[in-house]
Amino acid sequence: MTATVNTIDITRHNITMTPDDRRVVIKLFVPGEDAQVAHNRASSLIERILRLDEADINNQLDDVLSQFSGRHHDILGVFQHHYEVVQHRVPSHIELSPAARTLIGAYFSHEFSVEAAALCNPSMVPHPDQGDLEPGEVRAALSLRQIGEGHISSIGFCSVVLGPGAAIRLEDRDGPLMIGNRVGAKHMRHQLVAALGDEDMDNEASAYVLNALPERYDDTVFEEIIGHLPTELLARPTTPMSLELIRRIVGDDYAVTFPATIPLHQRVLWPATPSESKGMEDARFVQVVDPDGRPAYQATYTAYDGFNISGRVIYSKDLRHFEVTTLQGPAARNKGMALFPRYVGGKKMALCRSDGETLGLTVRDEQHRWQPAGPLLVPHRGWELIQVGNCGSPIETEAGWLVLTHGVGPMRRYGIGAMLLDLDNPERVIADLPQGLIDPDEVEREGYVPNVLYSCGGLIHDDRFWLPYASSDVRIGFASMPLDDLLRRMQPVGG
Repeated sequence: MTATVNTIDITRHNITMTPDDRRVVIKLFVPGEDAQVAHNRASSLIERILRLDEADINNQLDDVLSQFSGRHHDILGVFQHHYEVVQHRVPSHIELSPAARTLIGAYFSHEFSVEAAALCNPSMVPHPDQGDLEPGEVRAALSLRQIGEGHISSIGFCSVVLGPGAAIRLEDRDGPLMIGNRVGAKHMRHQLVAALGDEDMDNEASAYVLNALPERYDDTVFEEIIGHLPTELLARPTTPMSLELIRRIVGDDYAVTFPATIPLHQRVLWPATPSESKGMEDARFVQVVDPDGRPAYQATYTAYDGFNISGRVIYSKDLRHFEVTTLQGPAARNKGMALFPRYVGGKKMALCRSDGETLGLTVRDEQHRWQPAGPLLVPHRGWELIQVGNCGSPIETEAGWLVLTHGVGPMRRYGIGAMLLDLDNPERVIADLPQGLIDPDEVEREGYVPNVLYSCGGLIHDDRFWLPYASSDVRIGFASMPLDDLLRRMQPVGG
């Protein structure tokens, strides 16, 4: 379907993605701890399981496997892991058979439908696998915010093939899902320095730890240094609080990886720390170039614990191994950061909305802290008077940095706009679309969160701009338009 919106030839493509409640992962289940008033029932459950004879155990396990094994990767390994989490509840004098241990793990497991509530806020980057394509095609990887029971958000993926021209097709999204395996993270000392600076912590315990740490360190090295803290410092009244804070900061940074045999659309980035236990929201992926000249990926997202939000950044070379670190500095204290794909004038830059309503530009300093933002776009038009922000990372064009924006107007109606920043001086706005780019139509306005169009980033292929977007958090659609047309329709700011 092609529609002329604000005189731009925009194609809203006739393909959509909707939440699929069959897409499930296995999570640890501890009876009683999920209630409003927690009352752990793990011991009584294990006591009941131990009363089963071996025949009952095998029959029950066979039944579980027949019902669930086809829905998950390595279900026996997951059950074994969950058994190991609760095995301290099993009396030490009891010797369990492998089947009994596996069955206990099954009782302490449950399925979670990752997108049963909503599917929204996609970002789009070139896929690391460009094989098996026809001339004029490119494969793109989409990150997805998927929301399940309890409004818990995780990050999922799928792939789409763009071109030639305005052609688009979704690739397979079937098959069992897998949560990434947490592996040892390589922490960076400068990140801890920045975090302690944000917390305004500078005492002898923190100074000792920072001085002892190498620039890159793992959890083992960190614990060794903490374990060798001088007795005199351990006795100081401020030390326990300082060490607790340092441990929390270091623990918030982690890494996860997936087996190479697991395709991208079956990988799930699931909350892995208390600070993001209620959600990993609105990931904005962008392809960057490493110092060695190789392409890589970064993404910013919002971590949410049910009460507080904080910014995170993901780094990956291949969308298979992911390293997660915390964003620091004044500009990282709100939602919606989006990284530039390259350094500009030797500076690492990002779009942000640190005041909650103004789209700004921030620069990372030598201490890796994101500095107070300068304003780029202040709400000033009727369709965006409540707040403005970005819809993904800036996209480099010959005319300037193309920035997709969002604006919120009456009845909390979200529309998507566009603006152009100077390539060498991104703090200068060159042009924009006064009336915006695309608004929710009569179908798109209905859903879980009505009247909202939102995106976390698009890309350019074959002189065409491609925009994946969520409508009302119940579906993901795709729009595209000739890049030249989009740029030509922008009006000079102040002109």
